[in-house]
Amino acid sequence: MKKIAFEDISIFLVKYTFKYRGKIAGLSKKSRFFEYLIDKTLFEDDEIYIIPNDNYIKEANNSKSKKITVNQKVSETENITIPTDILKNVIKEAEDIVIMNKCLCRVSSDCKDYPHDLGCIFLGKATQKISRKHCREATVKEALEHIDKCDQAGLTHLIGRNKIDSVWMNVKPKEDLLTICHCCPCCCLWKVIPNLTDNIHSKVQKLPGVQININPSKCVLCGKCLDICFTDAIKKIDNYIVIDENLCKGCGRCQSICKTDAISLDYTDESIDTVLNQIDSLVDYKKSGKLINN
Repeated sequence: MKKIAFEDISIFLVKYTFKYRGKIAGLSKKSRFFEYLIDKTLFEDDEIYIIPNDNYIKEANNSKSKKITVNQKVSETENITIPTDILKNVIKEAEDIVIMNKCLCRVSSDCKDYPHDLGCIFLGKATQKISRKHCREATVKEALEHIDKCDQAGLTHLIGRNKIDSVWMNVKPKEDLLTICHCCPCCCLWKVIPNLTDNIHSKVQKLPGVQININPSKCVLCGKCLDICFTDAIKKIDNYIVIDENLCKGCGRCQSICKTDAISLDYTDESIDTVLNQIDSLVDYKKSGKLINN
């Protein structure tokens, strides 16, 4: 009899329970016991940063409308550290790199709008334990190209320690696995943020230096930003669009879909070193030696 691997069972369970993730997350608000159980099982010691798609920054820098304000410290645009540089700097220093063959979230949701084959990138020693049936080992160059493909597909990134990944793949400890995920607004796991308690969803953080702002005088109340916000952070109140800063994670999708330039993404790269240092403290993923250039 053929032995069934743990990760195969996990993928099966995730695929067929994924549509109920909001209800499961909502149990965290039912009682302190459920909050503790869900946090302990899936989110313990997590710290994750949402990284806006590079194209939101690049297109704005070339646009006369200046939908995004970049508070740069130098005069030339090309010297700005754009958000996905964080991902690329981390990848360049990684000892072990794998790319998942599929995005489990999009496969589970049978996504019709975004590619299934742009899976997560995982870094760290725990990647050695992931079945090669579900992923492939990658070079730095291949991983950097994967990031660019995800940008071109309109996906938003996140990076950090995400315990749920170590759980469904049965790779431990979680301190040896760094997640770089590429999310669409329709299928992202983190659409459960409004259903989670503040204590849990606060572990998914807005990238320091990113701020979303709304200009009411330009807003025509089309509602597109409400539809695309995956955290339900945008509300229509008394004929005004407002952002709940407690829920907003700064992904920038609302800015990208706004046709009247009513929404801006203000960004400064002054906190990049702090973020990189924090990521370094989460997972031991680095190789010995110097950083590899492109």
